[in-house]
Amino acid sequence: MDSKKMAKKTLVLGASENPSRYSHLAIKKLSAYNHPVVAIGRKEGKVGSVPIHKEMASESGIDTVTLYMNPTHQQEYYDYILSLNPKRIIFNPGTENEELMNLAEKQNIETVLGCTLVMLSMGEY
Repeated sequence: MDSKKMAKKTLVLGASENPSRYSHLAIKKLSAYNHPVVAIGRKEGKVGSVPIHKEMASESGIDTVTLYMNPTHQQEYYDYILSLNPKRIIFNPGTENEELMNLAEKQNIETVLGCTLVMLSMGEY
């Protein structure tokens, strides 16, 4: 089974409509690679056809949570992230958070220190 070809429903946390933000680029690239995207950010908006929600949407089937928010802002999302029971959490550069990594690992959620954009372009997503 080639897991690289399977669509992975991804939650982008820290989503932004600003085209210069990495979260914006990640939403576009995830969509281009046919991964379903759920986006949550500080402000409502849209990236392509993907709506950005302010509220923590109740979602099922989230494979990956990719973080674009500094560790201080992540704290209010800990319970939410863990309740989604994703297979993995990607800590993009600048989002590394030992506390959240430990909480995730206790629930057998894989933690990855990496860059979603690089992982996608290398075929390692």
